[in-house]
Amino acid sequence: MDSLISTLQWSSQIVNPEGKQKVAQQIAAMVKDGDVLGVGSGSTVYMALLAISERIKAEGLNVLAIPTSLEITMFCSKLGIPLTTLFEHTPDWLFDGADEVDPNNWLIKGRGGAMFKEKLLISSSKVNYIIVDDSKLVPKLGTNFPIPVEVFPQALLHVEAGLKKLGANSIALRPAKGKDGSIITENGNLILDCRFDEIKDTLERDIKAITGVIESGLFIGYDLQILTAENN
Repeated sequence: MDSLISTLQWSSQIVNPEGKQKVAQQIAAMVKDGDVLGVGSGSTVYMALLAISERIKAEGLNVLAIPTSLEITMFCSKLGIPLTTLFEHTPDWLFDGADEVDPNNWLIKGRGGAMFKEKLLISSSKVNYIIVDDSKLVPKLGTNFPIPVEVFPQALLHVEAGLKKLGANSIALRPAKGKDGSIITENGNLILDCRFDEIKDTLERDIKAITGVIESGLFIGYDLQILTAENN
């Protein structure tokens, strides 16, 4: 009988597969023997892993991956991509997706709830590629998505009060799908989805300064290279 890992499938429909396949192949072509890869989340990242796996098998490349989520960790195992951790290695480069990208290359991430590990890997990596389709390019952050904030559960009300002081005009506890109650992150925390009339360049660190905030999905001022998979 096949194992659960060997029969694992991507959990949702992949939108714009043609464009994402092109940028996935571009990412896979950049992989060199000996690379340690930071691997983000999302469907484009998944498609890039498929292409990287093909190169590993065809060329015998020695590549290590540090994933940002349990889901991607399991797909790396399925695809035969060896895993490592930040205890052993620092990523040579990282590829990840985003929910929104503005003209300053500021990001909103975290729709999948993995922003803490994503930010940790982006901060640790020497080079960072953000792969998106053009629907994720926005004139200002917050156009389509709120800012996710990961919160230690017992700090929920304290963090809510702090976010209101920073100007949040909408704060919602993110509900789960497929279970009762709220989303629980891989770190055992809650997620608040927050909207602000204005996103200042200090907002990321102002949110992080609230006691009880583990991380936010704001990425402001990071050295990022944006790769766009254009919709066809």
